Amino acid sequence: MKKIALLGATGSIGTSTIDVVTSYPDLFQIISLTFHSNIEEGSILIEKLNPQYVGVGSKEMEIELSQRFPNIAFGVGEVGLIKAATLDTVDVVLTAVSGSVGLKPTMAAIEAGKDIALANKETLVMAGKWVIEAAIKNNVNILPVDSEHSAIFQCLEGQKKDNLKELMITASGGSFRDLSREDLKSVTLEQALKHPNWSMGKKITIDSSTMMNKGLEVIEAHWLFGVDYDKIKVVLHKESIVHSMIVLKDGAYLAQLGASDMREPIQYALTYPTRLPIKKEKEFDLTQIGQLNFEAMDFERFPMLKLAFTVGKKGGAYPTVYNAANEIAAAAFINEQISYLQIEQLVQRAVENYTETTEVTLAQVIEIDKKTRTIVERWIKEEGRL
Repeated sequence: MKKIALLGATGSIGTSTIDVVTSYPDLFQIISLTFHSNIEEGSILIEKLNPQYVGVGSKEMEIELSQRFPNIAFGVGEVGLIKAATLDTVDVVLTAVSGSVGLKPTMAAIEAGKDIALANKETLVMAGKWVIEAAIKNNVNILPVDSEHSAIFQCLEGQKKDNLKELMITASGGSFRDLSREDLKSVTLEQALKHPNWSMGKKITIDSSTMMNKGLEVIEAHWLFGVDYDKIKVVLHKESIVHSMIVLKDGAYLAQLGASDMREPIQYALTYPTRLPIKKEKEFDLTQIGQLNFEAMDFERFPMLKLAFTVGKKGGAYPTVYNAANEIAAAAFINEQISYLQIEQLVQRAVENYTETTEVTLAQVIEIDKKTRTIVERWIKEEGRL
């Protein structure tokens, strides 16, 4: 029985994780879970899963739920996330929260010796150096849950590191992949949220359309697999059938293919190195698909992806600034405070506004993250929608 802490239980990754866990009740148990604000869905999950501990987003929620579920312990905010991730009874922490909020509970879990099933890109984007060092020190496994990183992880199994020529991350192109830069000036939130291949949360769907999500994946791949940025490539693959590939030095390509179903990488992270059938598997037949298409990535069309390589190579807190500015800008677009193209403009401006002259510490990175958010929020307030 593998005992799981699920951080971000009501999101799309959390929902798929619960589907996996409840498909194999003799193998998995969710010991603790967290959710931020969806008290209706959260209450249903508490009744269904009967966890020992639940982290919620506000004191008011804690009071209400404590009255409804007197036998369950509750916590609030960052403290609740950390407690959920570090319970003695937990074996593995699946981090499905979105954004920088995932960093501190993930680090606490690593220091407590818990294996990590990682769906929170921002943890490695912000603090990859320190997270990987802590995982090595505490003999902790970090198992990728993102479909792209899971694909690479699977393709690398059994390969000697010096056989690797490059990683090739596939990208669907998001909601606006067929639009020009000029077309993007007038797009709406409703249009941006219509992803052609995947059903995801609002923020990640917006990030997919700007290619910010792929930029975060590039930085995450650098830390997960210890590969230089010059050996990481991104290719446009609209079908989302090939989840990612590796290229070996003799020219061989190894790819992982499958249906667009997040249960597969989630389940593999929880069962590794064992494989189990997916219950109620999605229908998938390559002969019905007919053909697969791949295109070179246009960095002028997707400047946020180009910027990811720039900040990744600079290192330090540059990726932190890149991510923090985007989190604020994407939220502002979702709240219809800014236009679509202002997301890119704000991120670019924040990166250009930041200067780093000495090596930073983890504590400084966390402060730079907060400062960047404040600056971008001020720009949005002062300038509004352009």
